[in-house]
Amino acid sequence: MDDLAALDARDQTEFNHARRLAFVRSILGVISGQRNALVSWDEVKDKLRLRGMIYRGIQTVPIEKIAGSVGRYKDFDRAFLPTRSSLSARWRKINRAFYDDVGLPPVQLYKVGEVYFVLDGNHRVSVARGHGAAFIDAEVIEAETRTPPTAGDLNADTLTILGEYSEFLERTRLDQLRPQQRIRFSIGGAYALLIEHIAVHRYFMGLEQKREIGEDEAVTDWYDNVYCPIVSAIRTDHILKEFPGRTEADLYVWIIDHQYFLHEAGAADLSAEEAALDYAEHYAPPPPPPLKRVQTAMEQLARSLSERMQPAANSESPEAD
Repeated sequence: MDDLAALDARDQTEFNHARRLAFVRSILGVISGQRNALVSWDEVKDKLRLRGMIYRGIQTVPIEKIAGSVGRYKDFDRAFLPTRSSLSARWRKINRAFYDDVGLPPVQLYKVGEVYFVLDGNHRVSVARGHGAAFIDAEVIEAETRTPPTAGDLNADTLTILGEYSEFLERTRLDQLRPQQRIRFSIGGAYALLIEHIAVHRYFMGLEQKREIGEDEAVTDWYDNVYCPIVSAIRTDHILKEFPGRTEADLYVWIIDHQYFLHEAGAADLSAEEAALDYAEHYAPPPPPPLKRVQTAMEQLARSLSERMQPAANSESPEAD
C-alpha cells in the first residue's frame, strides 16, 4: 500500500470510529434521557430574545463550551461527533490537514452567555475535539440577552423557561431595579404567576397607602418584602435540600400557595418561615426509588462501552494544540 493510500485508510478509519462513537452516545442519551443533539442557534435566538451583536475578535475558545450550530446542528452530536456518513469527505479532508499541521483559518462562533455556536467551521471543531484539543482559535461575535445561558440550560425545557424569564424581566425591569436578583424556575409557566403576585401586591399597596402605586415601586416592594423574606427562610432552614432538582423560586410559589391554603382552611396567619417549614414537612419528596439506581447503573455501563471503543493512542500523532 502506497503512502497516499495508507493516509486515506487512516482518515477513513478515524471517521468510521467517530461515527461509531456517535452511535454509542445516542444510546447513552436514550438511556439517560439527556439531550445528545447540538442546539439550534435559531431556537436560542428566538426564545432568549437576543438583542445586539458585538464583534469580539479572534479568541482562544474552550471547545467544551461549543454546544450548538447555526446551520448544521443535525450533522453532529453534542460532542461534535459526525451523525451522517455523508460528512465523510469533508471530515477526512480536515483530518488530513490536522495531521499535516496545515494552518486552517479560525472558526467563526456566536457567543451567548457562556455558550458558543458554530457559524462556520463545524468539521474543524469536530476533528479538533476528536483529537483531544481543548481549545480552538475562533472569530467571536457575542449576542446580548437579559438571560445569558450556561451549557446546562441548553435543552428544550430550560430554554423555554429562560425565554419566560426574559419576558418577565422585560415586563418588570427587575434586573435593572435589583441587579442582584436571580429568580430561576425548574418548571414552565411560573413567571406568569409572579406577574400576578406583583399585580395583587400593587393593588393592596394602593389600598393601604391610599395612593397610586407606580409599577417600578410595586415590583421592588414585592421583591424586597415578599419574595426575599421567603427565600431567606428557605435558606435559613435549609429547606431546598429536601426538594432535589428544585429551586428557591419553585419553593416560593409553592409556599405562597400553601400559605393561602392554610389561611383559607382557618389556620392562624403564618409567617413566611412557618409556612415554609410546614410545606417542607408535608410535601418533601421520598427518597429516589430503586429504578433510579438501575438507570444509573445502565448509564455507567454505556459509558464503559464508549470508553472501550476509544482507539489506542497513535504515537505518531501530533499533540493537540
